Amino acid sequence: MKKSAVPDLSRRQFIGSACCAAVGVTGFLSSLASLRLMGAVASPGNVTASAASVASDYKALVCLFLQGGNDANNLIIPSDSSGYAAYAAARSNLALPQTGLLPISPKTSTGRAFSLHPAVPEIQSLFKSGQAAFLANVGTLVYPTTLTQYNSNSVPLPPQLFSHNDQQVQWQSSVPDQPSTTGWGGRLADLVNAFNSNNQISMSISLAGTNFFQVGKTVSQYAVSTNGAIAFAGATGGNNPTRYQAQQDLFAQAQPGLFEAAFGNVSSGSIANSALLNTALAGAPTLATAFPNTTAGNQLKMVARLISTASSLGLKRQIFFVQLGGWDLHAAQLDSTNPDTGAHAALLQQISQAVSAFYSATIELGIPNQVTTFTASDFGRTYTSNGSGSDHGWGNHQLIVGGAVKGGDIYGQMPSLTVNGPDDTGRGRWIPSTSVDEYAATIATWFGVSATDLPTVLPNIGRFASSNLGFLG
Repeated sequence: MKKSAVPDLSRRQFIGSACCAAVGVTGFLSSLASLRLMGAVASPGNVTASAASVASDYKALVCLFLQGGNDANNLIIPSDSSGYAAYAAARSNLALPQTGLLPISPKTSTGRAFSLHPAVPEIQSLFKSGQAAFLANVGTLVYPTTLTQYNSNSVPLPPQLFSHNDQQVQWQSSVPDQPSTTGWGGRLADLVNAFNSNNQISMSISLAGTNFFQVGKTVSQYAVSTNGAIAFAGATGGNNPTRYQAQQDLFAQAQPGLFEAAFGNVSSGSIANSALLNTALAGAPTLATAFPNTTAGNQLKMVARLISTASSLGLKRQIFFVQLGGWDLHAAQLDSTNPDTGAHAALLQQISQAVSAFYSATIELGIPNQVTTFTASDFGRTYTSNGSGSDHGWGNHQLIVGGAVKGGDIYGQMPSLTVNGPDDTGRGRWIPSTSVDEYAATIATWFGVSATDLPTVLPNIGRFASSNLGFLG
């Protein structure tokens, strides 16, 4: 099989990528004293010629982050007569035509009817066949919060509720009430990495650069591209063997200073890891599943390829981070002449097609029950329009897909969808009825974390009613 092309990086770009891949966003200098590279670095010669089948006890999580704040008020839409009429009145020019909506029939009946955006027929199909579920109105919380408590400020609230940067960090750390140096995905990796008894690269791999979600204390995130591991190339790189070897010799030399020694170790390890991973990918089976040539499609395609190499790299647990931006739609959210289309519809279509293809790939690999994909986003959006888009909200609906998902249902509690109603802090900013902690705890439990160890991953979980929402088998 032809080896995938890798980006041709300059020496300066490679050094920056190497540091980020090995250390993550916690910072290079702060990690020198206790630096641990991405698993044990092994020679590329140790990789088998073709990837072995994925282990029967293998599990993977794929966090699909919708950066900017997805307007899930136009993903799940009330479709009974009274519900749709109230929706159309509240959303005004953001309302979708009722005729194009995709109906769903959740297993748990609440007396309300819901449909999906016309752009997500693949998600509708997965929902109907039981491989997809939604979690309603989930968001960052310090403690369970009612509207009365919100208005009286009688319980602590997540700071900077409607700030992109703050809410992204709080979502990815699940610790909104204090500064955090790790993400809940990183703490989860630290806890379950023992399942990987002989892993040769990190179990935490990002397809979207460095992120807070995967920052751990002992397991470092490893950033790769949609073409494979980032290789050291260019004038002093792999296309000139003599210079390439000289550069490696410089990195390997004993250094008198802590900084210089750590820099050399990080650089050498990154070179070895990129060669190791690209060799493994070159021997991976060719997937028959067709992925869309989109940002989300290409990232999830690489995740599927990486999963196919798990056994050859000694991995039985993996956590992936995938991200799609563009959801901060304060304007031009939909096409005024055809509301079923526009910027939001295009993003939803991209997610729907990519997630469906990825699930098909897990079937092809024989592991649909061993891989769970879940969405997260900064926050929801206002129910009311600002004229041509929606503004920053709070509670939001999330999607979970996989063979282990108890699909075909909406979990949690849908808000009343009433502006100035019991769940609204103003303009249809819903107070979350489910915390990120409860969402994450359900996922972590499926991944192998015991009830006694959950507080290690989610320090605030004891403040909330449930540590298992039931959407995973």
